[in-house]
Amino acid sequence: MPHDTDPAVISKPDETRLFVFLLVFLFPLLSVVIVAGYGFIVWISQLVVFGPPGPPS
Repeated sequence: MPHDTDPAVISKPDETRLFVFLLVFLFPLLSVVIVAGYGFIVWISQLVVFGPPGPPS
């Protein structure tokens, strides 16, 4: 039986605010960071290790 002083209890407005924060801010930001990070890794690997794409000349 949960008590009113239990810190793990989240009210409905807090839960809605958290959902909107995740949906509007965090997930789009994470997707941009992941795609940009992958592009940066590919760019650096082509610059340093593998060379430019295409057939060797």
